This record gives sequence, structure tokens and C-alpha cells, in this order.
Amino acid sequence: MYYIIVNPASKSGRGARIWSQIRPVLDKRKIAYKVFFSKAAGHVIRLTHKLTASLLKNDSKSVIKLIVLGGDGTLNEVLQGISDFNRVLIGYLPTGSSNDMARDLRLPKNPVRILDGILSCQKPVLMDLGYLTYEQFSGKFSRQHSSEIFTKRYFAVSCGIGFDAAVCEEALASSFKNILNKMGLGKLTYLSIALKQLIKARKITCTITLDDRKPIYLPKFLFVASMIHQYEGGGFKFCPSANDHDGLIDVCCIGNIPKWLAFLALPTAFTGNHYRFNGIDHYTASKVHLETSSPLWVHTDGEVTMKSSSITLTCERNKLQFLL
Repeated sequence: MYYIIVNPASKSGRGARIWSQIRPVLDKRKIAYKVFFSKAAGHVIRLTHKLTASLLKNDSKSVIKLIVLGGDGTLNEVLQGISDFNRVLIGYLPTGSSNDMARDLRLPKNPVRILDGILSCQKPVLMDLGYLTYEQFSGKFSRQHSSEIFTKRYFAVSCGIGFDAAVCEEALASSFKNILNKMGLGKLTYLSIALKQLIKARKITCTITLDDRKPIYLPKFLFVASMIHQYEGGGFKFCPSANDHDGLIDVCCIGNIPKWLAFLALPTAFTGNHYRFNGIDHYTASKVHLETSSPLWVHTDGEVTMKSSSITLTCERNKLQFLL
């Protein structure tokens, strides 16, 4: 039995269209499944928690095969609702605007081919999972946050504070994003908003502590992206060396760099060549603590809940079981 969670609204209705292609395939092959549709922000969290908790409680030895049809944000909500990662296997059919998880995993473009891989998978692939703890709360919530406010959140792809999270926060509420999605140009949403956010970014200081090493002080910074996978924001290859099963978080830090240089550097991040610019640095650690002089937006896999000036990130090695 497969349990399928569908976000029909992902990428301006693409989720519903992909489901209409997948359902006949499942029926023709006589695959047993139950499907659930998300209705609003946060609904997938509640749905996943209720589903996994009840099934695992009724059968102490069962393993749940869960297929997620949506964007990186839908997958992120699923992660918040899982009650026991040891007994949940996840298949992923990307239908979002950025699809950074799918990009890093090099999933096929054809959703039926992805489904074939999920259904034929005999041994799940183990992947690291990031874990965010808000150490401080500003009381400032995003325009599209769900009613569930968590002080801790998992992330499969990346977690960012500052500029990249501000881009995500605006993109989630952008009507322009829907227009570009319908034209097949959803990636341009993030690029255009990124340029806007770059112009108005304020000078903020940041202290980064990696594991138990000496803290790194930045008198000015744009953002810190802490990543399990290579890409975020619709194809920005911020951490080209990120490895999803090494137990480490790759950190891309854009620090004391003039805005005009950031304008030049940002497009080079699509190919992972941005580290040639002074002021853009790369680190790895199993634990990352960040403190900023003012509260900033924080995102997990593009989902933005609130602002914070103090967060801690850890990597839980091989916690996620993926059907590929």
C-alpha cells in the first residue's frame, strides 16, 4: 500500500495536472494506494502526522511507503509531520517552482519515469536530514506561514537566514510567481526578487560558530545558507561539494562584500563558481550556530515561518529513507 500526498496547487496547478497523469498508471498496474490532497499551508503537516502516527500505532512492525507529489515546500511539511523516520519510506514526485531536491538527485523530467523508480525500489537510499532550532523568537511571522509554529524544524535541502530567506518569504506571497509559473519561467521569480532584496538589504552583523571551533565574526553579511544538498532557490548551486550522506552541513556564507560585487557574483552561483569572489566563503560542520545583530527571516527548504536572531542547525546522518 502506498499513501500519496498531493499538493494540487503547486506551481499554479501543475500538481493537479501531474496527478492526473499518475493516477491512471497506478490504476492500470493495480497498485494499492490511498490519496490525500493538501488544502492550505500547514495542512500537510497535520495530515502526515495523523496518518503516520495512527498507522504506526496500530501496527508496531509496519513500514509506511509515502509518496509526496508537490514542491520542496510540500516535502518540507511532510518532514515536520513524520512521527518515526525509521519506519517511513518517502518517494518524491517534484511539481514545484524550484525543485532543488529533484535537481540534486537528478530525477528524470518525466513523472511516470520517477514513479517507476519509486515503485521498483527494493532498498531505500539513506540521506542526511537537517534540524533547525530557533533559539530566539522575534514575533514577526511570514505572510504565508501556517498556523503551526514550531520552535524546531527539519529541512531536507537547505536552511538559510538573511537575504535568501527574505527572497523565499516574498516569493511565497508573490502573484508574479504564479504568472511566471504558468509561462514555465518560475525560476525567474527568485532571480528578480533576489535582485530587489539585494538592493534594499540592510547592514547586519553575524557571528558563526562551527562545531566547537573559534567563532567567525562578520561585520557585514548578506546571508548564510546551510545546506544538505547542492542547490536552493530554483537552481543556485551555492554548495557544489555538498554531500547528502556525509553527516555534515555545507555552509555558504556571503559576508563582507559590496552590493555591486554581489550583483556580479549572484549569477555565477547557478554554476557554483561564486567562491572565486572575496567575501564568499565555504565551511563544513556537523553543528552550526548563528547569531545576528537584528532578527532576520529564516527558511527551511524555502518555507519561511518567522524571523530570528539566533538559530542552531545540526545534521542527522542517514535519517531520511528515500525511494529512488
